[in-house]
Amino acid sequence: MSGFVSTYGDITRVRVEDPGRFARLAAVRRRRTVADVMAGAAPSSSGTMMIIAADHPARGALGAGPRPDAMASRTEMLDRMREALAVPGVDGVLGTADVLEDLLLLGALEDKIVFASMNRGGLQGSSWELDDRFTAYDAASIAAAGFDGGKMLTRIDLGDDRTARTLEASARAVTDLARHELIAMVEPFMSSRPGGPGTPVVNDLSPEAVIRSIHIAQGLGATSAYTWLKLPAVAEMERVMDATTLPAVILGGDPVGKDPDTVRASWQAALARPNVRGLVVGRTLLYPHHDDVTAAVSAAVEMIR
Repeated sequence: MSGFVSTYGDITRVRVEDPGRFARLAAVRRRRTVADVMAGAAPSSSGTMMIIAADHPARGALGAGPRPDAMASRTEMLDRMREALAVPGVDGVLGTADVLEDLLLLGALEDKIVFASMNRGGLQGSSWELDDRFTAYDAASIAAAGFDGGKMLTRIDLGDDRTARTLEASARAVTDLARHELIAMVEPFMSSRPGGPGTPVVNDLSPEAVIRSIHIAQGLGATSAYTWLKLPAVAEMERVMDATTLPAVILGGDPVGKDPDTVRASWQAALARPNVRGLVVGRTLLYPHHDDVTAAVSAAVEMIR
């Protein structure tokens, strides 16, 4: 398709000289649908999705594994994203507008499912981290771009009054996405600051906490018809997934301090549940311990297929 570029310098040139090209390319982009993938009708699919995530930098979270600044270089991250998206069996991508528009201009979003990240205002390490404002995509812009849905992180701290604002914003987003017949991908956690105000936010990954977060998340919005859940792979996934009839995808998380074989085993156990319909993985596959992106992504694709 004409309009694509081949160098990162060209991206900057288009941003300066022809910013309307992003919308024009989005309008004619070749698309696959989530329904096609779920039905096994898309190439290399078997009813499960493999999505590569790259929305962490917009929250100021640049670390991956032992590297605190792994995602600091945008061009390196784009190299890794393009390599991952080119692996057969990878269905799509999750990102903020800056990342998705770069990939769109490079031609990397053709025939891909695209989820747009919506709330990135809860910057990592900030005093207001749990007051997670919607500072990225909204439902109207996702629909205009021809993308498949929007993702929202919804951390719930019962000891922080600001949680109520995040819940209200997430509920509005679920309702707005449904009005556009777009998937609302809700990623809930029961969270806290065990060290007190100003200390790092910690997510409770016990089965009981994940079950509680599921029940809160699936009640958000005026309808749950288009709601999917994005959940961690934790212990007792059979009991955890019995908390919902909604479709779910499993998140990859940050690989720091985790044995890769153990991580993959936890994904595999989660994928065995009938309402788990895929993986959404970012840093674990983009910055693997052996630094071979293609090998890491291929192994994950083989596992879910």
